[in-house]
Amino acid sequence: MPDRKPAGVPFESWVDRQVREAEERGEFDNLPGSGKPLPNLHREHSEMWWIKQKVESEGLTMPLPPTLALRKEAEEALAGALGARSETEARQIIEEINDRIRQAIRTGLSGPPLNLMPFDADRIVSEWRERQQG
Repeated sequence: MPDRKPAGVPFESWVDRQVREAEERGEFDNLPGSGKPLPNLHREHSEMWWIKQKVESEGLTMPLPPTLALRKEAEEALAGALGARSETEARQIIEEINDRIRQAIRTGLSGPPLNLMPFDADRIVSEWRERQQG
């Protein structure tokens, strides 16, 4: 919009006129995505939605702080143990993540508080058995 709003003309009227004239000149014709739904309307937008969208569109990754990375690994290990092919495999997965959790508790990791304790391997294996029977 090269023109400046003339003095004495209400702002909304000036904007409406600029849009109408641009439409008449065809400046909105053949825009990318024309006639298509807006992307990500189904997503809940947080205050930082635009940063997340930029990171996603650029294919960037941001490493998690070590404590959060270990929490994520623990969640994945629990899911892996519950979906294991054998009781031995389930127990091994839990023992390996428990070793990592104990090491992190002993030495400390940077990032937010770990808030993670080793899993009860017997309880996890018992849950694995129940899933196998049901």
